[in-house]
Amino acid sequence: MPEGDTVFRTARRLDDVLAGREVTRFELRVPQAATVDLRGEIVRDVVSRGKHLLHRVGDWTLHSHLKMEGEWHVYRAGERWRKPAFKARAVIAVAGCETVGFDLAEIEVVPTRDEGRLVDHLGPDPLSDAWDPAEAARRLGADHRPAHVALQDQRNVAGFGNEYANEILFVRGILPTRPADETDAAALVDLGARMIRANRERIDRTFTGDARPGRTTWVYRREGRPCRRCGTLIEGGSLGADPTRERIVFWCPSCQR
Repeated sequence: MPEGDTVFRTARRLDDVLAGREVTRFELRVPQAATVDLRGEIVRDVVSRGKHLLHRVGDWTLHSHLKMEGEWHVYRAGERWRKPAFKARAVIAVAGCETVGFDLAEIEVVPTRDEGRLVDHLGPDPLSDAWDPAEAARRLGADHRPAHVALQDQRNVAGFGNEYANEILFVRGILPTRPADETDAAALVDLGARMIRANRERIDRTFTGDARPGRTTWVYRREGRPCRRCGTLIEGGSLGADPTRERIVFWCPSCQR
C-alpha cells in the first residue's frame, strides 16, 4: 500500500533519472490535462510531500497522487511496459529513459509558483528536511477524533496511512478508538517518524524489525491470530472519519487499552 515511505522512494527514483534532463515525451492521459505539452523543458526535480508527488518541469509542476493502486515505473527507451497501456495516466521521457505513471489520481499541472495551493494544507512530513515534530504533535493533539482517524489525516501529519496508524497505536498501547487529544501526541509523532524513516530505504516495510514474510507487522491484517507480545487474539473492525472513508483497523484487546 503506498504510504509516505513508498512515495518518498518513488520521488527519489524518478529524480535520479529525470532531474537536469530535457523532456522528449510528455503525455497526460486525463481529460483535464491532456493538452499540456512540456517537451523541451528541463526537469528541475521530483519531490514528495507526504503521499503527493511533485514533478517540477521548467516553470511548471505536475502533481500526482498514488492513492491505493498508483505506481510510477522507470523503463529503458523501447522497453516493454509491465502494465497495460490503458492503465497509463502519465508518460515522461528523456533521452534513453521513459517513466510511466499507472493508475494515478489527482493529476494536475500548475505553475510552480502556485503549487502551494495543492500541498500547503498538509501537515509536517517526517521525511522532509522541513520536518517539524512540535507542529505535528500540536495538530494531532488538538484532534478530538479517534486516534486511528487522526493519525491518517494528512492535515495533521503528512505520510502516515492505515498500516502506520495501526502499528503506531499498537506499539504505544493505545486503542484505535481513543480520542487523539487524550493521548501523548508527541510520543505518537516521534514513534511514527522513527518508523517511517526506518522504512524509507526498504521496498518491503517492517514494523517488528523482522523482514521475513508474515513477520513484519504487529497487528495489521492479523485479525484472529495471536498477539506477538501476549498471545491474545488480534481483533479487527473498521473506523473512519465518516462512512465513506472507513479503513480496516486491528488491535490487541490486552496490549491496547
